[in-house]
Amino acid sequence: MRSNYLFTSESVSEGHPDKVADQISDSIVDLFLSKDPEARIACETLTTTQLVVLAGEIRCKGVFENGEWADGAEAEIEAAVRETVKKIGYEQSGFHWETFRFENNLHAQSAHIAQGVDASGNKDEGAGDQGIMFGFACDETPDLMPATLDYSHKILARMAADRHAGTAPFLEPDAKSQVTLRFENGKPVAATAIVVSTQHAPGYDNGDKEAELHNYVKSVVADVLPADLLSDATEYHINPTGSFEIGGPDGDAGLTGRKIIVDTYGGAAPHGGGAFSGKDPTKVDRSAAYITRYLAKNIVAAGLAKRCTIQLAYAIGVSKPLSLYVNTHGTGTVADDAIETAIAGIAKLGGLTPRGIRTHLSLNKPIYRPTAAYGHFGRKPEGDLFPWEKTDLVDDLKAALAA
Repeated sequence: MRSNYLFTSESVSEGHPDKVADQISDSIVDLFLSKDPEARIACETLTTTQLVVLAGEIRCKGVFENGEWADGAEAEIEAAVRETVKKIGYEQSGFHWETFRFENNLHAQSAHIAQGVDASGNKDEGAGDQGIMFGFACDETPDLMPATLDYSHKILARMAADRHAGTAPFLEPDAKSQVTLRFENGKPVAATAIVVSTQHAPGYDNGDKEAELHNYVKSVVADVLPADLLSDATEYHINPTGSFEIGGPDGDAGLTGRKIIVDTYGGAAPHGGGAFSGKDPTKVDRSAAYITRYLAKNIVAAGLAKRCTIQLAYAIGVSKPLSLYVNTHGTGTVADDAIETAIAGIAKLGGLTPRGIRTHLSLNKPIYRPTAAYGHFGRKPEGDLFPWEKTDLVDDLKAALAA
C-alpha cells in the first residue's frame, strides 16, 4: 500500500435527484415491511420535472396478493411518496410534493424468482439473487469510515439540518460535496481541496449574498473537519459553476441506485455493484453488504486490524454463501485466514445465510428510509436503526480467535 497520497470522496444531499429516488424507494420498502415483515419488495423510482414514477415487483400480505391491490393501498403508496418529498423540502414550480404527477407501476414478483428464494420442505430460504458484496472499515475516523467520505457526508448533513431549522434560509435541497485529503504514512494530515455546490435562493450568486453563502459553507466545513486538517492552503470551490437555482429532479432526472459509491465507502473500498435502496432484506445486495460492514467494523473495533475488507458471494436460491474473504491489508494482528475461520464459527451469525443475517441484525423492520441519504455506513445505531453499525461482536471475535 502507498503511504503518501491524495484521496478524494464525494457525497450528495437528500435533495439530489438520485437521492430523492432512493428515499422514495425506501419509503415504499418501509411501508410494505410495516404491513408484512416477510414482504418482498424491489422498487425502482424515476424522478424528473414534476413527475415521479414507481416500477418494480412486490409481494405483501394484505396489501398486494394475487395481482390485486387491497382497498386504499395505492392511495397509501402515493401518500407515502408525497410525504417523503415534502420532508426533503421540495415546494418549487419544477418539483412540488403536492402537485407532481405520480405513476405506480409496481406489479407481482416473478414466481420463478420466488420459488428459488422461499423456504420449502428441507430447503432453507435462498438468496434473492447472485452477486458479490463487500464491507469495509478503517480507523481514520471515530465512525471507522474513510475520512474523505465521512467528512463529505457530514458537511451536507449539517447544511440540511440548518436548512430544515430555518437558520440557513438561502439553501435549497439539492447539494453536492467533495473532500480531498493528503495522507502521510496512511493517515490524513491535511485537507487540500473542498468542493461544495448547493442549490440556493435567487440572488445568492453575486455580491454580498454570494459572499454570505460562501462564508456560511466555510463555517460548516470548519465545524465538521478537525481543525488540524484545515489551513490557509486549503482550496475551496463553492458553487464553481456560478448560479445553482434550478436543482433537484427539475434540473436533472433521478433514478434509484445511481449513487452506490456515495452510499458505501467513497471509492476507498471495492463495491460489488448492487444498489441497496428499494430492496427488502432477502436481497443480499442489501443484507450481505450490511453484514460485511458489521463484520469489518467489529474487526477494526476489536483491534484486530486498522483496515479490513470483507467479501461474501451468493448464488440465487442457495442459502449458504459461496465464499468468505477477509483482507486486513497488512494491518492485522492475526492472520486473515484465522479471522475467516473465527467468523465462520460464530453461531449467532447463522452461517451468514440470508435468513441468518436478517435474524441477527433484525432487518425485517421498516428501518430503511433514513439510510437513503448521507450514507448507509458510519451512522449512529439508535433503537432499531443502523444495527449493522453496532460493535457488539467484538467479544465473540476475540473468544473465537482465542479458542
